[in-house]
Amino acid sequence: MKLIFLGTGSSFIVGEDNYQSNMILVADDGDTLLVDCGTDARHSSFEQGFTPENINNVFITHLHADHAGGLEWLAFSKYFNEALDRPNLFIADTLVKELWEDSLKAGLGSLIGEESSLETFYKVHALGRNDTFQWQDAEFAHVQTLHVMNGRYIVPSYGLCINRQGYKALITGDTQFCSKLWLPFYGEADIIFHDCETTLAHESGVHPRYEKLATLDPAIKAKMWLYHYNPGKRPNPVKDGFAGFVLKGQSFDIKKGKLTQ
Repeated sequence: MKLIFLGTGSSFIVGEDNYQSNMILVADDGDTLLVDCGTDARHSSFEQGFTPENINNVFITHLHADHAGGLEWLAFSKYFNEALDRPNLFIADTLVKELWEDSLKAGLGSLIGEESSLETFYKVHALGRNDTFQWQDAEFAHVQTLHVMNGRYIVPSYGLCINRQGYKALITGDTQFCSKLWLPFYGEADIIFHDCETTLAHESGVHPRYEKLATLDPAIKAKMWLYHYNPGKRPNPVKDGFAGFVLKGQSFDIKKGKLTQ
């Protein structure tokens, strides 16, 4: 099973030959699980050889457009091709209603002679608190993160823990710098893919600043790959003890933890 990064940039990435931070898991039999489907997804997936014909499963971390803005494209692409089945959509139950009512209904609710719903386009697997789901020979667990606040309300956002035959990979999704929250997950993981903020003049407060991640224990940084970074010049991550910055198109073997060229 390989994890391929379709893009590694921040939400507003333009140019630099990069896309938003979406990724796709590819099983040994060719089956796929797309981790986030942002507004760039139809371009970034096509560039790596993936189309609606071979995207069969999706997991959504949260509802920002760079992570969920491509779901309308995928839904219609599948729906209007009679040869294609609905993809499975794995998503926290706290996100399901808002995804349809506040994000997708305006576009997808436009079928002649039919009152559509999210289930019209996706086989929805709503994940409750502490639920896991199985895909291929791996177990997936979503973990709630602290990403953004809407007034006094924490907007739901989730990372993903993958356990494949005892080898554990952690994808943080979007999160603030919360070292105490993440420490148990850092310790369990064999490899970590962590969102990271770079080169901004002012700290956004909704992503972990590179300089703060650099204060983590060396043993944690050594297995940590950074993504979701900003355009422009970046620090030397290896010099600072990290595994590196992930580049667009790079892939990782989830069982062996190797970077493949």
